[in-house]
Amino acid sequence: MTTKRVALVTGASSGIGKASATKLLAAGFTVYGTSRRGALAGTHPFPLLTLDVTDDASVEAAIDELLRLEGRIDLLVNNAGFGVAPAAAEESSLDQARLIFDTNFLGIVRLTRAVVPHMRRRGSGRIINIGSILGIVPLPYVALYAASKHAVEGYTGALDHELRTQGIRVSVIEPAYIKTEFEANNIEPDARLEEYDLIRAKLTKVVGKAMTEAESPEVVADVVVKAAEDLRPKVRYTAGTLAAKLNFLLRFAPSKILDKVVRNSLRLDARQ
Repeated sequence: MTTKRVALVTGASSGIGKASATKLLAAGFTVYGTSRRGALAGTHPFPLLTLDVTDDASVEAAIDELLRLEGRIDLLVNNAGFGVAPAAAEESSLDQARLIFDTNFLGIVRLTRAVVPHMRRRGSGRIINIGSILGIVPLPYVALYAASKHAVEGYTGALDHELRTQGIRVSVIEPAYIKTEFEANNIEPDARLEEYDLIRAKLTKVVGKAMTEAESPEVVADVVVKAAEDLRPKVRYTAGTLAAKLNFLLRFAPSKILDKVVRNSLRLDARQ
């Protein structure tokens, strides 16, 4: 058992999850990551628990194991998720839409429900959800991903209101493009239509270029540590330059300006 703060980071085998877990470790937390494949020997400075966020039994087993090892959980970082390669909304079947929501949103719900009772008993805790700026500024051709992250936004805000009187605070981090393996792990739409072949090819190049110029996952990890340690945590934190720009435009610019910025960023003309 430990007297140090214990953090659990889902999807910590690479990218934002791994960077966040590493930064939290440096900040003095006892850190456990999770991966569907479990421990990967010699590649992480923290242990990895086997966890599939879409499986109730897997979630329960991982939380039980962490509590057996450490006796407490002070911080949950919900990071696990995936996207769909550039595609029109109608190019994903309902089954694919359910799969995206089962991981990106219901995975967060499962983990949250599993840890809140333990945090409540201690009278303190913090939950940080990795959302996306697309949850508040949706881009075309990633509609289901944006919708899943919009759900995370709403859930986070409501949950923070519910739990803060019990000593538990909930925040969401909103990055934009981040240079990770995320895009490489995107799944292809399962109901492709030839009407979108040209725009799909164009967008793949645009997004690919944006990813080569994107900020590192450490940019998000720094915000995760800040949210974990703030004495008065905010419900929402942006992470990175582009996310901050889009958030500023959403709050202060006329909607037609934001609309133009969104379409120009993807090099879309009026007919697309």
